Amino acid sequence: MMRDEEPLSHMESWQELNAEPDDGAPEREQALWQALEEGKHMPAPELLRMLSGLSEREIARTGRAWHGLPLEVRYELVRSLSQIARDEYATDFSAVFRIAMEDIDAEVRAASIAGLDETDDVRLVPAFVQILKEDPSEAVRGAAAEALAKYVLLGELEKIRHRLFNRAVLALRESHLNISESPRVRRRALEAIAYTEEYGVPEMITAAYEDPDEALRISAILAMGRSANQEWGGIVRRELSSPLPDVRLRATRASGELQLTEAIHEIADLADDVDHRVRAAALWALGQIGGKVAHRTLSKVAATGDEALRTAAEEALEELEFFSDDLSAFFGPPGGAHDETDNLWHAPGLVGQDNDDEGQDDDDEDWA
Repeated sequence: MMRDEEPLSHMESWQELNAEPDDGAPEREQALWQALEEGKHMPAPELLRMLSGLSEREIARTGRAWHGLPLEVRYELVRSLSQIARDEYATDFSAVFRIAMEDIDAEVRAASIAGLDETDDVRLVPAFVQILKEDPSEAVRGAAAEALAKYVLLGELEKIRHRLFNRAVLALRESHLNISESPRVRRRALEAIAYTEEYGVPEMITAAYEDPDEALRISAILAMGRSANQEWGGIVRRELSSPLPDVRLRATRASGELQLTEAIHEIADLADDVDHRVRAAALWALGQIGGKVAHRTLSKVAATGDEALRTAAEEALEELEFFSDDLSAFFGPPGGAHDETDNLWHAPGLVGQDNDDEGQDDDDEDWA
């Protein structure tokens, strides 16, 4: 998940050697800069990918052009690049998003932070922490809190330095416990910090769940799922039957994250929920939990559901069936497993499981 932030000169050289000749590149580059610097309007869609992987000279040029663009163009540019980044993993618009993070408009700043979701650059941690503490916009502070979530998870997985992990966690903790902070930002901070159990996070989740504020309780349920702590399973399972669609939605997602095999029948029932979001979440959760009930439910929806739900069911089936295959030849048994009957070798989510059918069918801070 985490990539080393070292120059990929070997890969770049390989790409250059294997790239097809592009005789039209100079003309497209000229058209791109004419749009940004002279016309001050959105470049044609086919030109936007040229803003990926900018050189230092191009970054400086983009920064100079940025301040002359109208607000609507700046926002549309960030939005369009974010969409391309989500669809095409090989693109890298992080330089543009970093420029936009300092925009005078809060909506542009928030959108640029969201656009950086596709990068794991640890040098962004200090920037996001500073924004969470100091930005005057609630929306931007909330976006920064959400952006820090991945670094909390990476820290738990020991993929980033503990110093950076601590910095992210402590900033989120401070934000959530700050009663003068807006409720929205406090909720985002709780959701982001939930991947760890350090610094009293379980107690924070408990307090949030017991709070009379319904929105904070919903964030607590989301946090329970992210915690990967099965001790929250009883609460999460109970909330699957909530009369509130937003609560059912978060509880369903959390059930999948916690792989609550004991809740498989409730989740299968939620595949027919009146709320479309809950139905989609139930399909995803079934794919995470697995088992015969999940396989049967997903197969039914994949054959008869509407297009969006069919797609969700098919994707969940693919994941479920992948983990149901015998992967021992590829991975080998885990350490400590003596043979395939050893409990360590039975991962949750396998189609063949039987228990779900009982009774029924240092340069890190130099981010700029």
